[in-house]
Parts: sequence; C-alpha cells; structure tokens
Amino acid sequence: MILESLKRNFFHGKTFPRNKLALRPFCSADSTTQNTPTIQELIRKQHWSKLSTHLKTTNPTSLLQQLFDSGADPKLILGYFNWSTKQLRLTYSLELACRLLHSLATAKMYPKISDSLCDKSIIADMLVVAYVKNMKPHLGFEAFKRAGDYGLKLSVLSCNQLLNALVKESKFESMEHVYKEMRKRRIEFDLISFNIVINGLCKGGKLNKASDVMEDMKSLGISPNVITYNTLLDGYCKKGKIGKMYKADAIMMDMGVKVDVITYNSLINGLCSCGKFDEAAGLLEQMVYSGLKPNIVTYNALINGYCKKKMLDQARRLFDGISNQGMIPTVVTYNMMIDAYCKDGRMEDAFTLRNSMLDKGLLPDISTYNCLISGLCRKGNFEGAKNLKNELVKKGLRADCVTYNILLGELCREGESKRAAKLLDEMFMMGLNPTHITYNTLMDGYCKEGNLVAALNLKTQMEKEKKQANIVTYNVLIKGFCQKGKLKDANRLLNELLEKGLIPNQTTYEIVRDEMMEKGFMPDIEGHLYKFSGSS
Repeated sequence: MILESLKRNFFHGKTFPRNKLALRPFCSADSTTQNTPTIQELIRKQHWSKLSTHLKTTNPTSLLQQLFDSGADPKLILGYFNWSTKQLRLTYSLELACRLLHSLATAKMYPKISDSLCDKSIIADMLVVAYVKNMKPHLGFEAFKRAGDYGLKLSVLSCNQLLNALVKESKFESMEHVYKEMRKRRIEFDLISFNIVINGLCKGGKLNKASDVMEDMKSLGISPNVITYNTLLDGYCKKGKIGKMYKADAIMMDMGVKVDVITYNSLINGLCSCGKFDEAAGLLEQMVYSGLKPNIVTYNALINGYCKKKMLDQARRLFDGISNQGMIPTVVTYNMMIDAYCKDGRMEDAFTLRNSMLDKGLLPDISTYNCLISGLCRKGNFEGAKNLKNELVKKGLRADCVTYNILLGELCREGESKRAAKLLDEMFMMGLNPTHITYNTLMDGYCKEGNLVAALNLKTQMEKEKKQANIVTYNVLIKGFCQKGKLKDANRLLNELLEKGLIPNQTTYEIVRDEMMEKGFMPDIEGHLYKFSGSS
C-alpha cells in the first residue's frame, strides 16, 4: 500500500513533502544540528574517516534527513548516500531514496544519478518519468533500457509517458523499441499505450505496422476506441489510401464505435486530397444527417481540397457559406483562399480578402504576407513585395526564412544576384538561419549569371555554417559549369558528390546526359560507376 501511495503521488506531480519542523534554522542544542555545516564540509572534501567519528554519536539516517532539510547540494547528498550505503552497509527507506532521485532530477544532474538508485522497480519507474518531465526523453529511453538490464519491471504509467514523449520528438524507432520491449517484459498495456504507439507509427508512415498493433491490442482483449480508429484513418488519409480509409470506417460501424466529427474530418480531408469532391460533399451531408455539426476544420479541409485543384469558385462558395453556418473563418481559412488567388494571379481578389480579414478584426499572420509577397513576385512586382515586407514589420510581425527565400528567388530570376546576396546578409543580421533553399537559390542565380567563383564561394560559406551541400546544390553547380563549357570542372563536382555518398536524382542524370554526353563529353566516374548506375 505504501509503494502504491508513493507511486500515485509521484505520477500526479506530488513530491515528497518536507517535515515542516525540520525547516527551522539549525539553532537547537542538538549536536548533529550544530555540526551540520562542518559535516557538509567533511562530505564535500570526502574526509570519510573523520565523518565516521561523528557518526558514532549520530544516526546516519537522521543525518541524511538533515542534509535534505538544510537544502544541501544534491551532489553532496548523493556522495554521502553512496558512501554510507557502501561503507556502512545501510539500506535507506524508499521515501529517502525517492527524495534523492527527485532532487537530482530537479537539479538536472542526470549524470550523477547512479546505478545504486535503481535497485527497485519503483525507483527506476520514477527515474524514467523524471527524465520525461524534465524534457530529457532520450535519457528516459536509456533508463528504460537499463531497467531491462537489471530485470526491473516498469509500470504502464511510466512507459506511456515515455512513449508519448518519443512520439512528440519523432523518435519513432525508439518508440517501436519501447513497445517491443514492453511486450517482451510483459508490462501490462492499456488502451492509452496502444493509441500512442499507433499514432507514432502512423506519423512515421508505417501504416501496416499500425494495423498490426491494432490486432495485437485485440488479441490482448483491449477494444479499439474512436481515438484509435481516427488515428488510423488520419494516417490512411495522409497517405491517400482510400480503400483502407473505407475499410477502417466500415470496421468502426460493425463494432459499434461511435463515429465523431474528427472521423468525418479525416475522411473528408482524405477524399479531397484525392480529388474525390463529390464523395467528400456526400460525407458532409451524411455527417449533418447523422446529427453531427461540421466545424471549421471540416470546411477548411473542403476549401483546401478545392484550392489545390484550382476549383476556386467552389472554394469561394464554401468560404462565403461558413458564416451562414454560425462559424467564423480562421486565419488558416483566409490564408488558403488568399494563397489560391495569388497562385492563380488574381492579386486584386487576394488583397480584397486580406482587407476583409482586417475589417473583421482578424489579424493577418506571416503566412498571409508570404502568400501575398509570393503572388506579387510571380507578377514580377518586386517593389510591391518589398513594400509588403516592410509593412509586416510595422505590424509587429517578423519576416521568416520563407519570406526571404521568396524575395531572394525573385531577385535571382531578374538577374539581380548581388542584391539577393544583400538579403542573405540581412537574414544573418536578423538572426535567421538560412536554409538549403536559400543557398541553392542564390547559387543558381550566380551560375545563371556566369559568376561561378561566387557560386563556389557561397558553397564554402554554406558549409562553414554547418549546412552540407546536398544533391540540389551539386546539380546547380554542375549545370552552371557545363553551361560555361567547363566540363572537366563539372566532372570533378560529379565525382565529389559521389564521394560524399550523395545519391544522384533524375535531374542529375538529365544534366549529365544533356549537358555532357550529348556534347560529346563522357564523364569519368569509373570509381563510382556501380554507385551511379545502381541508383537509377
């Protein structure tokens, strides 16, 4: 009962309370209390023989308690804990051991947490949770593995928290390892465990494994709920697997699992992504008929689908009908329509919609401005785009890498690579970290202008900034050198990319064929011939 009580307190965020009487200053006549500063100094200097003399008249456990209550350095307390358990062969209470563990984790002194604290499953359990709560899931994962080495059985509560943390950090392989180990160690699963694992597998694109896990849960007598099915449906939708979407939907119906708004939203989004708008509209009607009320996410899915297929009239009708349904379009809704108008060259409609946002008290975000800036650049209106960038700053927004990449790309298309390079400098001044797109776009601009030295210098600068050249970088450079007739230099770059382990793509082959071989130059890649041909 005591262990279960301690476990419940820990998992609900309650730490072990201090004895209020022990919080008094050290001012009593008690010899231990009077000598505590001296004892701390002995421990710090590791004068264990002198400390042993003091302990002849003092209870070692009381001393440990005193150290806690005096707010001593956790590292110092750990030193005394390890020495006393080893030299005096003491076994401290579970509460004191847990208190030490918690103080070390709170102080983020992870390397100092020793193996001696892991002699009980409850301690290992708390260690895993302490790491997760302190945003150190990788250390929680290591503690999980070590617990298995010691033969300690963790609780489903700690494992669920670890699984969830690993999924949030996209550590899907680690999550799978934990799942498999849980089964191997016969840790009792619950519905939450399976839902987390299925979510992680779907996010990692492993839909077949996610389906297998659902079968595992059924074999253990745990019935999937609407969250389980919605997670799978969402995974199928994002992969465009329409057949499996309907299969999952049918299973839900057969099992009597109540379909909710999230279920319909996932299905509608999947159908729209595949261009099946009639079926999506049919599902919307079915949703209303079944007594469920569509929400803004439902309409966003339909509008987004229509916009991607350039069916702007249908998208606008849905957009205008949102208010009739008692809902208010969100910034995301407006951005989808504005982006579609910009891509269709309808800049007047895009700006009218932006003004409508402002009239309704809805503030445009950086994505709104990026859509408009991109639209103006497509029209060749760089000055208008630049003015919008200045406007967003005045509105309290901050231009991001996407903003700069759009502007930089337009300048390069206009043959203004020197001006584009100034934007790169501005990005650094703003504290932004240029992406591969930034560097590759500017490099392409230099190459098209025949400034190959500047292009190579930019590659060097990029690598100094810890951005390794990728296949796009090499494609840009190789094509640039070929078009200037420097085929041997292009051949050197081709070998360099192969030596770095990069895999040529379709663009690479087309450049080699069109810019080298068709001009009578046979690239010398004998040392990499297998690698090059084998990747086609």
